[in-house]
Amino acid sequence: MAKTAVGLFENTNSVDDVVRELEASGFPRKDLRVLGEPREMAGSGVLSTPHTDFEVGLIRDLRAFGANEAHAEAYVQGVRRGGVMVFATGSGAMADNAAAIMNQHCAVEIEEVGGSQPYLPGTANDEIAQNRDVSSQAGRVRTSGSGARLFVW
Repeated sequence: MAKTAVGLFENTNSVDDVVRELEASGFPRKDLRVLGEPREMAGSGVLSTPHTDFEVGLIRDLRAFGANEAHAEAYVQGVRRGGVMVFATGSGAMADNAAAIMNQHCAVEIEEVGGSQPYLPGTANDEIAQNRDVSSQAGRVRTSGSGARLFVW
């Protein structure tokens, strides 16, 4: 069973360091994916909505990995604000190592607040999120003290 470590990074400069360190730890480049919102998106017609299509596709992919709707939306919001996501897929031990590497490089903490609001650092929800208990969900494994998530699929 494959696991995927997913990290969102606000500092796009750190993404290159994350990828280099993941490759040095044994991840083949084909098992790594870096995703940010494309600067220019070609439309496919008059009624084309490329940004919306990109976001809907990202939410669909995250949901397929096991992210719930609120977390998927929080990731999309992070990418919309200029963040970059890194995906690393491998065996259990490799994915665990990838999450640790991502966390060393300050992967953004994504949480649900009140069951429906995504938590991203720097929002008005900071005080609320610090005092809440995190529940578990099938398909997703939260690494301790971190922003990176592990998804089992």
